[in-house]
Amino acid sequence: MANFELISFASDDELAQAVATAWLQPMASANRAAVTQCVALSGGRIAQKFFSSAARLAKARQVLPDGVHFFWADERCVPPNDVESHFRLAHGQLFAPLKISDDHIHRIRGEAPPDFAAREAEAEVCRLARPNREGQPVLDLIFLGMGEDGHVASLFPGEPDAVRSSKAVYRAVTAAKPPPQRITLGYAAIVAAREVWVLASGAGKAAVLRESLAPSGQTPLARVVQSRQRTRIFSDVC
Repeated sequence: MANFELISFASDDELAQAVATAWLQPMASANRAAVTQCVALSGGRIAQKFFSSAARLAKARQVLPDGVHFFWADERCVPPNDVESHFRLAHGQLFAPLKISDDHIHRIRGEAPPDFAAREAEAEVCRLARPNREGQPVLDLIFLGMGEDGHVASLFPGEPDAVRSSKAVYRAVTAAKPPPQRITLGYAAIVAAREVWVLASGAGKAAVLRESLAPSGQTPLARVVQSRQRTRIFSDVC
């Protein structure tokens, strides 16, 4: 039995709408049970469409993420008002429209020295998310994108085994694409999450998605999928 669920769409708009709709279901359940959730967001073009769809649907259906604490799968080492900032994207498209309380937004301080910011982000998520037996905080849901090389968060191909195997919750990385300095969740933290939803969108990504879902896949997404019991993948590329 496959350890992933692949859900295909004809367009990125359909994908964003479907993911937003799917997210409202556990959000509503958590609200009814007065349960706090810890969710990590990613950036990218599809994230912008997803955030906009989520904000619109949440307001229309009156299902608001009042009990959600927001973290990040990765962040660029830039100030929060920089156009490259993942926080800036989420704030403009999701947090501000839904009037999310500041104390539920736990941004990575991209303007700080990267190693310090990574340690600070790790301490913050560990303060709110309960650890598993390996000491990794268990996030309720992580949203990931997928790059043209199969990278997720800011976990890129070509990392040495010792680096990929790091148990750090967050770590500073130097990416192969600008801006190079970034902070990312590690593989262990992503694998520990209760749910991981991948938004694989964009022309030219079909081949790398097929490789990532193959049993012998070697991409960062493949490593995530192979290490988890279940990963949901929403895609408009296949």
